[in-house]
Amino acid sequence: MSTPSNGAARPEATALLAALNPAMVALMDELSGVMFCAKDADGRYVVVNQVFVGRTRERSRRDVIGKRAADLFVPELAERYESQDALVRTTDRPLRGELELIRHVGGAPGWFLTSKLPLHDESGTYVGLVSVSQDLRSGDADDATIQAMARLRTQVEELLDRGEVPSVADLAALAGCAPASLDRRVRRVFGLSPRQLVLRLRVDRAAHLLTTSTVPLADVAAAAGFYDQSSFTRTFARLTGETPSSFRARSRRP
Repeated sequence: MSTPSNGAARPEATALLAALNPAMVALMDELSGVMFCAKDADGRYVVVNQVFVGRTRERSRRDVIGKRAADLFVPELAERYESQDALVRTTDRPLRGELELIRHVGGAPGWFLTSKLPLHDESGTYVGLVSVSQDLRSGDADDATIQAMARLRTQVEELLDRGEVPSVADLAALAGCAPASLDRRVRRVFGLSPRQLVLRLRVDRAAHLLTTSTVPLADVAAAAGFYDQSSFTRTFARLTGETPSSFRARSRRP
């Protein structure tokens, strides 16, 4: 995957390119259903694949390189993407499996699952991020199923806001289908079982509180739907590889 000279000329772009694995970048260009991009610390696109270009209003990679999200996407979506980037940068934590709608100005919308990873140079300095967004149209899920599952996720988050942890039966009732049908739909869209989806949303909620607040761990546990701090710590460590306290401490390192 070649990078136009106008993208590589800036110091920020050069630092990012040095941190990228060329083989990985070349592989991303072979994917037909996945958007790939790398942004430097200034929020500008340095490397993109052709699938990414196809979701913008531009015709070539040369036209995309050096631009920001606001130059390519409708304002509401550009703000969301930049907010995600800021979260990855400030917490130094990956963003995984974010369900979102991607469209450019005047273009047709499409549902994607997005993940973003921070990149650092040899000294540990943040130099940018890489992002992959899987086009759910390329899978088995149709638009109606994807949108229904997006609504279900919102409903689960609202229940968690009220201190309620929904069961699989609760999810099936919310989705208006039998548990077996729900399981197929959730797996088709999220790649998870319904139970795993709820657990991931609970852990995501806990991670957000740990990195953005000074709320005591016991209160974080309660907000994420765990009956006590001990249970929360065991589950969080199993899924993230570190305890809540170490996760919080690492996210605040300069």
